[in-house]
Parts: sequence; structure tokens; C-alpha cells
Amino acid sequence: MGRVTSAQTYDVIVLGAGSTGENVADIAVRGGLTAVLVENELVGGECSYWACMPSKTLLRGTEVLTEARAVDGAAQAVTGDQDVAATLARRDSYTSHWDDSGQVEWVRGAGIDLVRGAGRLAGERTVLVDTEDGEVRLTARHAVAVCTGSEAAVPPVDGLDAIDAWTPRDATSAKEAPGRLLILGGGYVGCEMATAWQALGSQVTLFQRGSTLLDGLEPAAAEAVTASLRARGVEVRLGCEITAARRDGAEVVATTSTGDLHGDELLVAVGRRARTRDIGLETVGLEPGRYLDVDATLQVVGRPWLYGVGDVNGRRQLTHMGKYQARQAGAAIVARARGEEVDTSDWSPFVATADEYATPSVVFTIPQVASVGRTAAAAEQAGLPHRVVQIPLKVAGSSVFADDYDGTAIMVVDTEREVLIGATFVGPGVAEMLQAATIAVVGEVPISRLWHAVPAYPTMNEIWLRLLESYRG
Repeated sequence: MGRVTSAQTYDVIVLGAGSTGENVADIAVRGGLTAVLVENELVGGECSYWACMPSKTLLRGTEVLTEARAVDGAAQAVTGDQDVAATLARRDSYTSHWDDSGQVEWVRGAGIDLVRGAGRLAGERTVLVDTEDGEVRLTARHAVAVCTGSEAAVPPVDGLDAIDAWTPRDATSAKEAPGRLLILGGGYVGCEMATAWQALGSQVTLFQRGSTLLDGLEPAAAEAVTASLRARGVEVRLGCEITAARRDGAEVVATTSTGDLHGDELLVAVGRRARTRDIGLETVGLEPGRYLDVDATLQVVGRPWLYGVGDVNGRRQLTHMGKYQARQAGAAIVARARGEEVDTSDWSPFVATADEYATPSVVFTIPQVASVGRTAAAAEQAGLPHRVVQIPLKVAGSSVFADDYDGTAIMVVDTEREVLIGATFVGPGVAEMLQAATIAVVGEVPISRLWHAVPAYPTMNEIWLRLLESYRG
């Protein structure tokens, strides 16, 4: 341990300067408090450099070309192949070439201090940071917010830790397409990276132990994505359990329940784990390596000065939900610092109610899957009286969008309250339809009132009218 070179006091200390931590600090400063961010990697975090931005820019060119080839007249203009080097260069520009100076400038301009180094709790309201210049002791007057996020989980498979397997970070930052890419895991990351790298020249094999891809979404979504991946040349193996992995020269060999798989790289995309192992949780009576148990205001249970915001609490591991939680937690921190009452009822300005009832997500595969709220299975499990409407996404707007457009729309309605509690859209371009469904779920808009939300013609949003007509019978 280095010597203590300085000691500073702030109203709020934020461990982790990803998008979640940045938003907590920003809300605190806007509320009149002082705040400091502690970060050992790049300011801006996972989303900016290794997740959302690079993955979606890798996928966007493929999406555009697919859409153009689905429109007669435009299809004839698409005569070449995707430029892989240009695609990767565009990806690099959106990560600022893994240079965080622009984000650091924003932090300073927002009135937030930044301490670079590995931070860890050292008792109540105290954080120690190992910096290049020595150890810094930070003390919080009001709150410490842990926003250290999550990292890729690695299953306990014989030999896996010795073969230098790809993590999702490697998959989104790779400088060239591997000739043969094996992907372990059929969730969001696995399906998106299979889509991206197959289109950029890799021969992709996607395999997992489970019997379906995209577990937790509506079955129609998983079926459509599985069929599309296979049609695009991806080998999809379900019910395929990995038992060992090794390097044979430069080649990766994955031993599975259905035989050996051979590739040049193996991407492990089987989920996430909390980044809480080395942040001093034991000094405040909490177990390292575990997700933080938080209440509706993101306050750690039993620790009224400590907050766990974003991936670190395991509630909803999506960038936009981490930023949402940051806004809610930040508001609660400011209110409590002022001695004001914090309303903890659903949908108040201080609680993350949408985590439970109205989380939106998009899987940027081909086709896209856009969903919000409860699936039919989730409604059933919750014991909610409900009805499901599932129809083809075929309206004038979808026909204009693409020749032979193929999609599905699903609506889950609480039949007791007559409100929408979930929606899923599967098909090209459906991501831009999701916000309307999110507003309907959050606002608990009665079906009788949704009937008056007239969709513009001819857009794909006309599917709302078809869903409501089907529901009314």
C-alpha cells in the first residue's frame, strides 16, 4: 500500500466513471452537491468503448445493406460487398479510438472532479484510491455510489482459462475478422456478434447448452433470429454443452456434447458477473464478488449512505437502464442531502420502477427484436390475468419498408385493468417502434384510450391498430 499523499472530502463519491457513474455525478452536481468520479479504465465505460457503440456500428452496415437488398430498385444498386476495413474504421471512430479525452473534458466541464486509479471502500463513506502519484483518501459527506458495472462471466470449463478466449470486449474491438469464430452463448451478445462477424467474413458457429436462443424473450423472437442466422450461414447448435477447450497450435478446439468444434477464436458470451471483488466491500460488512442488494431508490439495504447503481446491482444490465437508475438514485441522493422526504412509492422521481415493469430492450440482429415490459410467460409466472395477441407484422407500412416483409407483433394485456403490460416486435426496423409501446406500458394507458392513438399511414405503426382490432375481436 502506498503512502497517503492527499485527502479530500466531497458530498458524493462515485466509484466507476461509465455512463451510469457519469449520470449519478452529474445529477448530484446539478443538485448543488460536490462530486468526484473514480475510474481505473476509460472514462465513459463499457458502453462507449466495448459494448453498445462499437457493437452497433459493426452491425449497422450489414443492416443497411440488408434493407437495401429487400427493396426492388434499390437492390439493383447494391453490386459490391461490404467494405470490412471501412466498417472497422467507422467502429473505431465511434469509440474515439479508445481515447477518453473527450469524455474527460465533458466531466470537467460539468463541474465534476476525476481521480484516476483503482478505488476501494475503506469503511463508511471512505474510499481509498491507488493513483500513479500515491494513495488518495476520499471522504463522502452524504453518499458513495458504486457504479463499477459488470464483467464477462467465464464458466468453469476445463482448459477455458488457458486458451486466451475472446470476451465480448475482444469481439467488439477486434482489428480483423477471424476466419472461423466459435461463439459460446446464445443471448444478446452471442446473437449480435454472430450476425456482425458472419457478415464481415467470418465463418461462425454459435452453440449453447440451452434449447433456444434469446431465452427470456418471446418464443417467436428466438425462432425468427435462429432461422435468420442459419439462413445467413451461421451454424447454430442448440443443446450443445462445452466440456473442455484447448489450443492446438493457433487453432481453438472446443470439446462439446455434440463433438469437437474447431475455430480460430472462441468468444465466451454466457453472461455477466458483478465487478465487486476488489472494491473493499468487506470493510463495510458486505461480501465481495456479489451483486449489491438495493432498494427501490438504489440504496444498498442496511447501508443508508451507500448506493449500488447500474449493472452492479444485477437488476437490469442495459446501458439505458443504468442511466435511468442513475437519474433516480441521483435525485434521491440530492433530496436526502437537503433533508427532504423521499417518496419510495412506484413511479416517484426517486425510484427505478421501470426496472420491474417497463424495461425496453432491442436485439440488433437481423431481424431486430424490440420488446418492453412482460412477456406472456412472465405474465403467467406473475399470476396476472392476461391475454396475448400475436399477429404477423403486415401492414401497408411494412410492405413499403421492404418487399416480402416478414415480422411479428405481440401484445400482452392485463385483462383486469385493461392496460398493456408488454409488447414485442420482431422484424426489420422495429427498434424505432419501441418507444410508443414503452410509453403505453409506463403510462398504463387504457386499451380504450389507445384506440384513439391513430397511427400515421402508411407506417409500420399501423400494426397498433391491427393489434387492438384483434384484441377487441
